[in-house]
Amino acid sequence: MTTPLRILLVDDHTLFRSGLKALLQRQADLEVIGEAADGLEGVKQATQLQPDIVLLDLDMPVMNGRDALAQMLVGQPGLAVLMLTVSEDGEDLAECMKTGARGYLLKNINADFLLDSIRRAVDGDSVLSPEMTAKLVARLRAPVAAPRHSELDSLTPRERETLSHLARGISNKEIARALDLAESTVKVHVQNILRKLGISSRVQAAVYAVEHGLDKP
Repeated sequence: MTTPLRILLVDDHTLFRSGLKALLQRQADLEVIGEAADGLEGVKQATQLQPDIVLLDLDMPVMNGRDALAQMLVGQPGLAVLMLTVSEDGEDLAECMKTGARGYLLKNINADFLLDSIRRAVDGDSVLSPEMTAKLVARLRAPVAAPRHSELDSLTPRERETLSHLARGISNKEIARALDLAESTVKVHVQNILRKLGISSRVQAAVYAVEHGLDKP
């Protein structure tokens, strides 16, 4: 039997947490192992419980979600964290994704989208509420310094193609289909991209690609 994905909920609204927990606990492959009502407690719980994924609110007392995200990833760089918020602000979105959030979801999403996003995020995919994708791209369209050519030149043509697809937030399976490759090969390309660019997550790779105009097919 497959071990359920272990989830930590961090949100200051008790009623919302209760409803979310009830939804998740109905799934055989998901298990809520802890809850926190503020960012600081969330960081402590993440350290103690070592969850597979954290669902993290943005606006909370004691410590906000952005700061909690940063602290969680210092201690556990590979931790999957999904922001689950009411904020549609482009700056909030861009800052969280740059920090290393695995995704940014609005609380108005439907249950099936949330459940699919959790599973995809744990598998390493980046996920966004549909209406936030355009906001992220627009936010990152501001002029930036020219990329360091040593970084970009180190990528093979196939790695550049993979990076271009990463910028559009699609899964390894979809990239494999588009490039006619095995999914395992795509995973190797993604690992090589992260290593060569000196970054730690595919979300940061996607942000890098958009910032430097590499998000075109």
